[in-house]
Amino acid sequence: MSRQIIATTAAPQAIGTYSQAVKIGQTVYLSGQIALNPVDMTLNNADMGTEINQVFQNLKAVAQASGGDLADIAKLSIFLTDLSHFALVNEIMSRYFCLPYPARAVVGVASLPKNARVEMDAIMVLAS
Repeated sequence: MSRQIIATTAAPQAIGTYSQAVKIGQTVYLSGQIALNPVDMTLNNADMGTEINQVFQNLKAVAQASGGDLADIAKLSIFLTDLSHFALVNEIMSRYFCLPYPARAVVGVASLPKNARVEMDAIMVLAS
């Protein structure tokens, strides 16, 4: 099966040795996104809600560049440095996803790149 590297300027550029996403067949593996503003690569984290929304916007941009949308995400992983934000993540996630929701994991972590408080990655399956 062919492997296609996905890149878009509508999401932050990779800050390490990875691609924004990799598409193999109809499956797309979206790399972790933090709340970097894709224009100036600064962390958009005035408050936790702003930070979470920016992460979803970044994931959406990569999903769309891959030929899909957030509705095509089969598995979403969320990493939080403070699990007290769990309810806020759920509230904001409900603005981006409708039933049926993707499978999901939320994991508490000690730290994230650039002192972000939330990071998300996903696996997306595109319609044939």
